[in-house]
Amino acid sequence: MDIKKKILIVEDEKMIAEILSINVTKAGFEAVCKYDGKSGLEEALSFSYDLILLDLMLPILDGFEFCKRLRYEKDTPIIILTAREEENDKILGLELGADDYLTKPFSIPELISRIKANIRRYSNEIVQEKVSNEIIKIGRLTINNSKYEVLKDGMKLELTKKQYELLVFLVKNKNKVFSREELMEQVWGYDGFYGDMRTVDVTVTRLRKQIEDNAAIPEYIQTKRGMGYVFVAP
Repeated sequence: MDIKKKILIVEDEKMIAEILSINVTKAGFEAVCKYDGKSGLEEALSFSYDLILLDLMLPILDGFEFCKRLRYEKDTPIIILTAREEENDKILGLELGADDYLTKPFSIPELISRIKANIRRYSNEIVQEKVSNEIIKIGRLTINNSKYEVLKDGMKLELTKKQYELLVFLVKNKNKVFSREELMEQVWGYDGFYGDMRTVDVTVTRLRKQIEDNAAIPEYIQTKRGMGYVFVAP
């Protein structure tokens, strides 16, 4: 008998939390709800969850601080649920360690698809981490898969989890052009129908600022107009 995956829902609007819980349970998951950031963080740190659904506007401890503190201890996948439309909020959430985001209102089928994709991707990462001690050196970059870190000229870069995953994928497929839809599927784990293509662009932009000397004139991750992105080996 398969063990149900556990989802932690951190949402201060109890009606919304209840709706999420009902639908997540119908999809075959086990759901636990917390209604403020502080109790949600304590729950996430104290117990093992397969994924966290996180509202940004939370009492006591907001969603941004939640992400930041959780990432010091765990790499549990986080999907941000927010009513905010501001692009900066989404970007900040991703930069602080969230894996994905959905803007309210969203459809339940899309939510379930995102949950499954993020859990599947995370499970695959765990397997890969156990079997891969590969060190990749390319140009001035060194990627250490056993430590999950990237060095530039010997200095460690502070990459988010998604930036790291995108870089590794592009490096392992160097000189091959990938569309945003293909990257959404291969790195984020779901197809372009559900994925927001801006997520790819934001992650590429932030990654370039870390690995390139001049992000405006990238040496490694280049844009092929009308086609997508490619990692060019120096």
